[in-house]
Formats: sequence, structure tokens, C-alpha cells
Amino acid sequence: MERPAWAPRSIDISVPSVSRIYDYYLGGSHNFEVDREAARKAMTHMPGLPKIMQANRAFMRRAVRHAAAAGIEQFLDIGSGIPTFGNVHEVAQQAHPGARVVYVDHDPVAVAHSEAVLEGNEHADVVAADLRKPQEILSSPQVERLIDLNQPVALLLVAILHFVEDADDPYGAVAQLRDALAPGSLLVLTHASYEGIPLPAERAEGAVDVYKDIRNPLIMRSRDEIARFFEGYDMVEPGLVPMPHWRPESAPEDEDPYAFSGFAGVGIAA
Repeated sequence: MERPAWAPRSIDISVPSVSRIYDYYLGGSHNFEVDREAARKAMTHMPGLPKIMQANRAFMRRAVRHAAAAGIEQFLDIGSGIPTFGNVHEVAQQAHPGARVVYVDHDPVAVAHSEAVLEGNEHADVVAADLRKPQEILSSPQVERLIDLNQPVALLLVAILHFVEDADDPYGAVAQLRDALAPGSLLVLTHASYEGIPLPAERAEGAVDVYKDIRNPLIMRSRDEIARFFEGYDMVEPGLVPMPHWRPESAPEDEDPYAFSGFAGVGIAA
């Protein structure tokens, strides 16, 4: 397999990557056949996966606009993935030209592309780090340069926590990040769940098994389990809901049924 110029030498292009699979679902071009093969296999069980990812992105953009309208000008996007149209910095800086954004991802392709997209943007940067090690993120030079932790921050954990197993203490990681942020900060979160998927759970499990096979287990949590991530936050209306129901800009009934899979919410730190 020929290695394209955009693929860092350090990555194994014969192994599927969650962020490149996500890029494929969104119609991106920074993925390999091994990623497309895994995505197509998952879609044989759950054909609406691209619709779920599109709903994730649409919610993220609405939440960023909400944060900007609330006066927040600092954004920390962990598990940001490969840049596509309508990134956090584009939405935030449209509202506030001086808005500061730090992306965080542990995928070398996502980091490399973020660096390319952000070249010349002095108010945005990217960190190669892992959500499971929050202190490494918080103490990174990029966060120290751009994020004032004494002022409110919008923390984005969009479609990332369902890739963190309970053994790696995702609740502890989210709590550490919460405790480092100033009052008035926002937690913007989406999470996969069997609840809301318009097909039997046993069929959806086939897609989950694909992620298990590529050593990136997809942890489907219940609404109550997802709500636990918001401990220490007051929920912003309308609460923890299917993505199309969070402050929609178009009629939710016009959405694809798969868009209602999983949950989204925004909380404000007391």
C-alpha cells in the first residue's frame, strides 16, 4: 500500500483507525481502504452510522454557537479527530474572532492534519495527548499558551467517551478536567447508546463488535450512565437528550431516525 504524503511515517496504515473511520463516515478523504473496509462492515449491521456522525457534528456546532453567545471565548476539544468542514475554531472564531481553541487527539493523522489546517492561526493549536491522562493535556504548552483556566472554558467531549473503557476510569478523567476549570465553564458531550437506535440491540451489537475487533471497543452506556459525566454541572435546557432535540435549528421530525441514537447534552459548572 502506497503511503500518501499526508500520512505520518509513524503510523501503521494497515491497521484501522477510529478517527479515520469517522472521517470516512463524514465523507472525508483522509482514510485508507482498511478504514473503509471496517466502516462498511459496521454499516452492514447499522447502516445509519454516517447519519449518527453527521448529527454529532451538527450538535457540536450548535453547542459551540451557544457557548459563544454565552460569552465563552476559550474552547478545549478533546478527541477532536481529523479536521472537516465546520470545525470548532471556525464556528467559534466566526462569533468571536479572537476565540482561542485547543484541539486534543492521540491519532497522529488527526494531529498532523490539525497542524496543517491551523497553520497561521495564532489563536488555535493542537496537542497530541490522550483523554485518559488529563494532567498531560492541562499542562501542555499549547493549553498553557492559549487557555486561561481561571476563566470559563467550553470543554468538548464529543463522540469520545464511548471509546474509554470503565477500567480506564472515564468518570475520573472527566472529573479531573471539571475540577481544573473555572465556574461558568461548559461541558459539551455526546455519547453512544443502544437507546434510540432504530433497530434491535442484538443487530446493533454487530457494529459494536467491529470496533472490538479493531481493538477500539465501543462502550454503549445507558442514559443514566452518561448523565453521571455531568456530576458537578447544572444541565442546560433541554438537558440530556437525543442529538436532534438539543436546541434544533430545523424540525427534528425531519431528521433521519438514526440521528436520534445516543445522547447529547451541555452542562455549566457551578
